[in-house]
Amino acid sequence: MAHVLRAFSNGMDGVFIGACHLDECNYVTHGNFIAKNMVLLFKKIMEHIGLNPDRLRMQFMSAAEANVFAESTNSFIKTIKELGPLGKNEGLDDEEIRSKLAQVEKLLPYIKIATKEKLKKRLSQDEYEGYFTKDEIARLFDEAPSYYIQPDKCQACMTCARRCPAEAIISVKKEVHVIDQDKCIKCGTCIEVCPTKFSAITKIVGQPVPPPPPEGKRAIVKKSKEKEAA
Repeated sequence: MAHVLRAFSNGMDGVFIGACHLDECNYVTHGNFIAKNMVLLFKKIMEHIGLNPDRLRMQFMSAAEANVFAESTNSFIKTIKELGPLGKNEGLDDEEIRSKLAQVEKLLPYIKIATKEKLKKRLSQDEYEGYFTKDEIARLFDEAPSYYIQPDKCQACMTCARRCPAEAIISVKKEVHVIDQDKCIKCGTCIEVCPTKFSAITKIVGQPVPPPPPEGKRAIVKKSKEKEAA
């Protein structure tokens, strides 16, 4: 999905994906099933942000089907010409498109995590109808969590920083750790690994994330053993 997003972000008016027929992969993988699910999901995302999903097409064909390739690409080119430049048919200006695609880019890692199990499923053609619903896509955008390290609870143990897969946590010895919200992929690893005796990380949904302590004012106050015991 990241490659498709990059194409649209770079100003492409449409994206065409050619793939082997399902169940006919020479490498005996399920990659084209996953790719089909991802294309379906991304088309739903496009619809959610106001872009015409017809700008993205996936065509299954074999290397021997040159006629299918020619017909499908010509058909797609015709569709894109009818739609016009990205955003024109949808009534969106360049700034609106950039803003919407930037929002998708920020949420894409979280979306892939949240839909991981659904993306792996091998579906029959009939099962694709309604597989990703409008309400489900809306929730991915509206209920995406953020994580925040509470300054009064953080004890600078560095556990969250070491385990963060996105390296999104700023950690300095003896200083309150800070999550870089621009790098955070919203996977929730930090809240899972934070020691329960600290429970310094909180999950936030539907509300702005509080600002972190300013640099120079992040020195922690170590909890005494008596207070921890209490």
